[in-house]
Amino acid sequence: MSIAARSVGVLIISGLLLSAAPSVAQESKSAALAAELCKLLDDNKLDSIAAKQSDDQYVGALYFPGTQLLVVKGKFGSKARMAHLLENKEFREVYMDLSGASEQQTRVFVMDLGANGLRFRREGNQPFDTADVGPKSFRFDGEWSKAKISENDYRKTFTDTDEEYAGMLQALIGALKKPS
Repeated sequence: MSIAARSVGVLIISGLLLSAAPSVAQESKSAALAAELCKLLDDNKLDSIAAKQSDDQYVGALYFPGTQLLVVKGKFGSKARMAHLLENKEFREVYMDLSGASEQQTRVFVMDLGANGLRFRREGNQPFDTADVGPKSFRFDGEWSKAKISENDYRKTFTDTDEEYAGMLQALIGALKKPS
């Protein structure tokens, strides 16, 4: 093998290793949980699920197999209504109530396009994930300069949102695994 051929091989391998580094550094905590939730929803033939996440926080999801997972969390004024809806497994109603009537400052809404967990950036021509956290909206397309924020701020926003989303997914998985 010539020196030039070896050099090209070393450059290719180095390039592959370096291009993989950013995605390794921004591993999604929600990816495995989203996959688990989607499998449970498929297994139970459900397109929605909801749960109480804490004393005053509820979470609901709509699932479109293979395409998207819409998940919302927030405080809702009537605990009695939420308890009634959850007891009667009216999960779509919980989702709708949280989407429209939850307290905006407490609302977190994630559009997981691909139903595969939050992604740090757009992959190829795939759609990118978005999140509304309180009154702020975020696009996880990897284009922080377009959003007029620094790369560090983008990374922090992604990490914080992904962690929040992972907690939401865990609550929904717990609801599906709980004996009826």
